[in-house]
Amino acid sequence: MHEYGGRSYLALPDGGFVFVKEDDQRMYRTSADGQVTVLTPDDGARYADFTLSPDGTEVWCVRESEHAEGVTRAVVAVPLAGGEVRVLVAGADFYACPTASPDGRRLVVLSWNHPQMPWDGTCLQLVQDGTTVTLLGGPGESVLAPVWKDDSSLYVISDRSGWWNLYELAVDGSALRPLCPIDEEFAQPLWELGGRPYGILEDGRLAVLHGRGDQRLAVLDPEDGTLQDLDLPYTTWHPALAVSGSLIAGTAAAPDLPWSLVTVDVAGGWTPVATPVADLPDPIHLPRPSELVARGRSGRSVSAYVYPPSDTSAGPAPYVVFVHGGPTGHVGTDLDLGKAFFTSRGIGVADVNYAGSSGYGRAHRERLRGQWGVADVEDVVAIAEELARAGLADPARIAVRGGSAGGWTVLAAITATRVFSAATSYYGLSTVEGFSEESHDFESRYVSELIGPVDPSTREPLARAHLTSCPVLLLQGLDDPVVPPSQSTRFADALKRAGMPYAYLEFPGESHGFRKQETIIRCLEAELSFYGQCFGFTPPGIPPLDLA
Repeated sequence: MHEYGGRSYLALPDGGFVFVKEDDQRMYRTSADGQVTVLTPDDGARYADFTLSPDGTEVWCVRESEHAEGVTRAVVAVPLAGGEVRVLVAGADFYACPTASPDGRRLVVLSWNHPQMPWDGTCLQLVQDGTTVTLLGGPGESVLAPVWKDDSSLYVISDRSGWWNLYELAVDGSALRPLCPIDEEFAQPLWELGGRPYGILEDGRLAVLHGRGDQRLAVLDPEDGTLQDLDLPYTTWHPALAVSGSLIAGTAAAPDLPWSLVTVDVAGGWTPVATPVADLPDPIHLPRPSELVARGRSGRSVSAYVYPPSDTSAGPAPYVVFVHGGPTGHVGTDLDLGKAFFTSRGIGVADVNYAGSSGYGRAHRERLRGQWGVADVEDVVAIAEELARAGLADPARIAVRGGSAGGWTVLAAITATRVFSAATSYYGLSTVEGFSEESHDFESRYVSELIGPVDPSTREPLARAHLTSCPVLLLQGLDDPVVPPSQSTRFADALKRAGMPYAYLEFPGESHGFRKQETIIRCLEAELSFYGQCFGFTPPGIPPLDLA
């Protein structure tokens, strides 16, 4: 769904399970005794954002169908006993969060249309007796995560104040009440379907995530707005909570704790249920982040988390500036062994929440509108220059690396400035030419909104490749539906014509975000060898990377 997925599974009260198989994208039901039944036709449709109908006989979800004339989406009902799938809501380009009222008489759903993305503007729609009305939202308001309080009111998140805050909304439209109006975010961008960053506890209070940048788990009293953080060792959470009684379940991490499934009892205590990492490196090899704030040439501030190398005794160190994707993503302080791979080998890391990043309010997200390739570049350059000014980084040994939209910023930075001495792009965009036709539907209009009404060739890296100021490493999955391989191969060809040293590595079977262990190892070792060649050292035990 949208090429990013979103909760294509659901546990049933009878002990059964509904899920989607990756190979055929059809919905299946498995009973408590292990019997498996197929629920949807073999027509290539995709299903996500599952919820059980109030009477327990159907799964309501979002369906995405590809046709010769394009892609359509609808909210549909899939009978658990088998039978024809029926359409509940259709007509908009996108849907999310289908949620039925407790009495089953009403359905609310989020919708939006091209060219907007869900962090730009969404509509909260109420469906009742065959009629659909808009309760909240529009082109300038991002509404997220509706949850019914009772049959006549619901909780919802909106950024109408400039920040994603929680509200209580009467379904008759008579009242909209802010629960805790503060300059913090209670949600993150809706890239994946199916999650809710809050839930209702048995005593009526809400388990919520909130903060700037990193988000903390807290309990919010919707009556008086009291917000109480829970005393936990985790510094960042995935924006999806499951709440039952006094228990909260979610996935969380910290600089020295891997992403783990955690249960928290608001009455006291927490338990890590599962962690994907059996053995962590010695804590001495895990860097501790600190926040660095810099000001760009426009005078606006930008923040980054700085992870110093394990040995700082030699003075200013080589650094790699990380640029996240999205570009509406954001970086937190979760454990990242990729960062530790570099810091334990003497290379510092700075992870930037540049213009367009989420976690800092709508205004910060919208700084990138019409300024992609300008404001983001200004921010990563500002952090690099501040690292050097503060004596942390050697200005002659600063690299920049990023993936996807972050790869665009990397390539734009090295074709517009001379700050960096090496650059790595993971499946990065190099040109907007043909992107709308080559990429998937969800992001097909996104780039034009980010670039704005200017000639793209004045900003896009491919058109300026002859101005590239440092060697480049390009890493690309050959099965990427979001950023096609041509985005990397065309830039590699341009570097060859310009006589700039580069390496291009491609990986069959990899998509948008590498998953195979051998691919990740190959990429990290290639990066380290690449930085060694650019910074003037030879990393021991690492295969040398050949530069063209």
